[in-house]
Amino acid sequence: MHVRRPLIAVTGLALTALLAGCAGDDLASENDDSTSGSGGGGGEGTSVVIGSQSFDEAALVTAMYQQVLEAEGYEVETRLVDTRPIYLNEMPDSVQIAPEYVAGIVDQLNTDANGPDAEPLSTSDAQETIDAGASLLEEKGITLLEPSEAFSANGYFASQEFSDAEGVTKLSDLEGQAVTLAAAPDCKGRTDCEKGLVDTYGIDITLEPLGYASTETFQAVLDGEAQLGQTSTLDGTLEDQGLLLLEDDKGIQPAQNLIPAVSTDFLADNPDIEGPLNDLMAALDNETLGQLLVSVQIDREQPADVAQEFLESEGLL
Repeated sequence: MHVRRPLIAVTGLALTALLAGCAGDDLASENDDSTSGSGGGGGEGTSVVIGSQSFDEAALVTAMYQQVLEAEGYEVETRLVDTRPIYLNEMPDSVQIAPEYVAGIVDQLNTDANGPDAEPLSTSDAQETIDAGASLLEEKGITLLEPSEAFSANGYFASQEFSDAEGVTKLSDLEGQAVTLAAAPDCKGRTDCEKGLVDTYGIDITLEPLGYASTETFQAVLDGEAQLGQTSTLDGTLEDQGLLLLEDDKGIQPAQNLIPAVSTDFLADNPDIEGPLNDLMAALDNETLGQLLVSVQIDREQPADVAQEFLESEGLL
């Protein structure tokens, strides 16, 4: 897929309503009969729930998962929520599949099991991180399929005005400064977010939980209410908003390769889902995913439409 027209300024999208079948944040209110009722695989008539986050990138990839599984005959429900723990707490029972990130899920399971001060298991290597989290994944009842080459880490941006005035182009330029960070609520205590900015970069962080790449986060930075905002390293909207992605020059971001997380029991009953999801992961790289995100974030195309065009072009539908 190619970018068809120039970038225009945006302040983020609220995508939850754009994907068919999305429910609210209260996952626990859903009935447990959404789990698979058939044991032989094949997809026909088997219900599956995909849990994911609601920011643009996750919503787009969730649409890809949904369409790939529907093509296999599955009846798919998607639930987009604000933070990982909401849907992860419902896995592997009420939610069977999640479009995940390698370090994200491994470190979340680690802190869930060992507390918020647990030393992170993730490294910059995807397979090392998967291996380090193997026992936690097994205990949780989750199997990770094949990681994608596509890699999306947390990125931190400032306004171009702030950058020019303060000479800030990389995170280490903020060492010793008191900074307000607009970010997702689960940023607190994470080594790739608040904790890493404090411990590794020596920045005095005040966290404003306005959301990951949300309209409120962008606006807070543009208005000067926050000096830093959190988004994806693949965010193509920043320049046209007058924002600048700062260099993570001390490397606090671990291996955040896209990867399917699947209920181990559901996978055993439905092994036919593994091939299509692995094929999807193999078809994605950063350049491709970045172009697809431009179609959603800048061209304002529906995530489901962008996903369908891409999947058809790759022979995955």
